[in-house]
Amino acid sequence: MSNEKLYEVIRHEGVVAIVSSGTDEPHVVNTWNSYVVIENNKILIPAAGMRKTQKNIGHNNRVLVTLGSKEVMGHKHMGAGFLINGTADFLESGSEFDMMKEKFPFLTRVLEITIETVKQTI
Repeated sequence: MSNEKLYEVIRHEGVVAIVSSGTDEPHVVNTWNSYVVIENNKILIPAAGMRKTQKNIGHNNRVLVTLGSKEVMGHKHMGAGFLINGTADFLESGSEFDMMKEKFPFLTRVLEITIETVKQTI
């Protein structure tokens, strides 16, 4: 994945929304841009809570993610945002887990999202 504007957005603080859907209604959980790591077409996010998200992903691994920053130029004005569609899993070990644990000691798991589509929305 090569989207320089997306990388610019995550270098600025902003809220991230992760939408999952299990057997009942959709569920939304939030985190911060500064916790997002993107590498090799994957988004890695430290998880300390996110129990409902993990339960949902056990039933349906499809997720939507939105993120943005008002500090980055969008299509026409200041403020850029993205909608990301992908599949998710939780990591509890391995090299990606170890790398994230070094950066974010509070995590108990890592939410790994494999990116399928990225669309700039603003």
